Amino acid sequence: MAAERGDRLAHVYVRERVESREFSRVGGGDPKIRDVESRTHGQAMLGALRDGIESADQDREALPDSLAELRAIGVVVVLEGADATYPLKLESLDRLSAHTTQPKRPLWTLLSVAPATDDLPERATVWISDAYRERFLRLFEDYINKQTPNEHPRNRALVANIGRIREAVIDDLWQSSGRPTPGESGWWEIWLTPGAGSVERLEAYVAHNELRLADRVLRLNERTVSWVHGDWAELGRVPFTSVPVTEIRRPEFADTIEDLTREDRDELAEDLLGRLQTADAAVAPVVCHLDTGVRQSHALLTGSLAAEDVHTVVGTTDDRQNHGTQMAGLGLYGSLEPLLLSGDAVTLYHRLESVKMLPDSRQHDSEAYGLVTAQAVSLPEATVTRRRVFCMPISAPPDRDPGEPSLWSASVDALAAGVNIAASDDGIELLGAPEMDQARLFVVATGNLSYSQMHVDYEAECDLAAVEDPAHAWNALTVGGFTELDSSPTDPSFNGWSALAGKGRLSPHSRTSVMFGARTWPIKPDICMEAGNVLTDGSADFVMDHPVVSLRTTDARDDVALSSTNASSAATAQAARLAAMAHAYYPDYWPETVRGLLTHQANWTPPMRTSIDGATSKTERLSLLRRYGWGVPREENVFGSTAQAVTMVTQDTFSPFEGKDFLARRFRLHELPWPVEVLRGLGAADVSVRVTLSYFIEPAASRRGWRRRYSYPSHGLRFELKRPTETPDEFVRRLNYAAQREEEGSRGQASQDQWLIGPNQRNVGSLHQDIWEGSGADLAEAGYLAVHPVGGWWKNSRKADRADRQVRYALLVSLTTSEVGVDLYTPIATQLELPVEVVVPAS
Repeated sequence: MAAERGDRLAHVYVRERVESREFSRVGGGDPKIRDVESRTHGQAMLGALRDGIESADQDREALPDSLAELRAIGVVVVLEGADATYPLKLESLDRLSAHTTQPKRPLWTLLSVAPATDDLPERATVWISDAYRERFLRLFEDYINKQTPNEHPRNRALVANIGRIREAVIDDLWQSSGRPTPGESGWWEIWLTPGAGSVERLEAYVAHNELRLADRVLRLNERTVSWVHGDWAELGRVPFTSVPVTEIRRPEFADTIEDLTREDRDELAEDLLGRLQTADAAVAPVVCHLDTGVRQSHALLTGSLAAEDVHTVVGTTDDRQNHGTQMAGLGLYGSLEPLLLSGDAVTLYHRLESVKMLPDSRQHDSEAYGLVTAQAVSLPEATVTRRRVFCMPISAPPDRDPGEPSLWSASVDALAAGVNIAASDDGIELLGAPEMDQARLFVVATGNLSYSQMHVDYEAECDLAAVEDPAHAWNALTVGGFTELDSSPTDPSFNGWSALAGKGRLSPHSRTSVMFGARTWPIKPDICMEAGNVLTDGSADFVMDHPVVSLRTTDARDDVALSSTNASSAATAQAARLAAMAHAYYPDYWPETVRGLLTHQANWTPPMRTSIDGATSKTERLSLLRRYGWGVPREENVFGSTAQAVTMVTQDTFSPFEGKDFLARRFRLHELPWPVEVLRGLGAADVSVRVTLSYFIEPAASRRGWRRRYSYPSHGLRFELKRPTETPDEFVRRLNYAAQREEEGSRGQASQDQWLIGPNQRNVGSLHQDIWEGSGADLAEAGYLAVHPVGGWWKNSRKADRADRQVRYALLVSLTTSEVGVDLYTPIATQLELPVEVVVPAS
């Protein structure tokens, strides 16, 4: 292995391994020039050039009428060298116009060069614009008729070394070894001159000839690459069309950027750097990675990860396992591939921090993870105060039964609530009471299935694999995986292989909380993000990490390296990115609010929704919810509403328990800014309301309380929506009865059919969400929503320093209708006297 940057290695002195050889030059330098009689040779080459142009014109005119719109505005010819000793002057074969007040136009363009071989001379394929062909012909006329000051024929270096000129045919665009055989069918790699409409013209040619075009396009600095499937002969008319093909190659199965050469990957990374605008370090929120470290010097990370923001609790900051650097790339950019292949400017609104908390060669003892996490959290917080999201794409097998809190998960819950911790013989020691303004958002991974657990019926295996430690933490945003990566490799060695999961389904890597006690422990995951897929041969063999079903990101091997990654770690890093971006868009949102926002704006994919809708009971729906969470949050939904899908956000603080007896004297009643007239106008049309209640609990310090539902959390909160047929007074009486029943430990009230899962299923953990579906007319009369407390260990222990303590929560309510032309947003904004504003992120 090469030394890291900064270490010095002796140069290797190589002896007696050199000899003199002739070389074949490809352009540039001071070429050898043939000694020929200029007038005779020039007239022969000029005649051949005119014949080649005329032949190309005839073939272009012979195109069928259906391809008339693709007729070329130039011709393509081939210039062949006389022999390998005399190279062509390639720099003369690429010329732009001299415009200064408008974009430069190509006069003639060097499409490709085939170097000389033992059997063939050097060959240059050149496109000549119809508008400038007379200027190209003049190069040869001047060779015949004019001289330079030293009495050589003008353009001698170009014309003298040409041995033959002819019309180009499709074979002249071929750049790979071995010629295609007549009738050969397969995938062809098409290299195009970049520019507006180049891909579209190829698409038109493909459609006319009933060929297949690959879904993806690779955009390099100087070329655009696409892939076409069909017979070689069907490409024969391409040189006579406006499709700007420069080369055709045999595909090397470049399904992803990882299949490109190292030089091409480096070029893509450098190109992205040139289009990148990083966030302002003074004000931007950050994703703080608690992982194996991050290679801070990586070109795509260093502008967003200052040296002073790189910390460690386990020795050096080097990322020797590469996990942290991969996650940092996803936490900053998401999957890199779309950005690398695009020419668009990229603006970042958040930055990175790193704390190395996993040692290089071993794991921490299970008892130590909680305290190591606390130490890791303290380092960046002691350095600078800023909005941050703690990303923990790491997990370990739990030391308890499924769903039961552990030392690690309890530590995460305490730190999220704003409580610092220390070691204790009987759990953890809480160092003081929660400080709301010290609350922290943790984004954690569910953990993954191993190869030995993989099965063709993978979802059943996922349901049996409970989320790992600390993903069952009540206050954490827990991220599972889904996938939209369902392609198969084009590499023939994978013939017969396919993606295990269908598009939009649970990722085969992801764990679930189906095995948790349904009425006791939280619903996990909360959301899903892209975690990649697994390849299968249809029986018992699997490939867990093929790039075609993985995500592209940064790599720790060197400062520009790229690689692929997948599984719930990758999903978690992307969710942390989304949370940091939400902090940038809404700087005043609390961590509880951002957690709620990502869950609130998640939606099930069509396959997930089909499963949910097919459930015959709320209990069955809950099991599916423990598999999928609330689905996938898309950026556009997280960052803004629409006229027909309006999200309302409330952040509130109150004291749930008062006095030494910890009596729950009050609840919060929210009068929603309901667009009553619009809802009534919808009549029987369907409308849905989604409610999310997000808050942080303080965990019990002692293990003794971790097995009982009301002994682990400090308190609980519940929400209730007024029924359409209730008066406000009747709603309050029902609320009082429901709160009293839950305080007594009784099962709650019967659920309305309109709720997707109902209060008996949703009231677990510290994040509660449900969806009500009904008519607009009914919903018009349901404009009140209450939040009320239920007891926990604060009330049971009656600790004096927890009496009258305030808690806070975020309440998110969305109204959605599919009725076209309905505006729910404006009447809500009008009631609140708010301008209708376009959301702009704050750095």
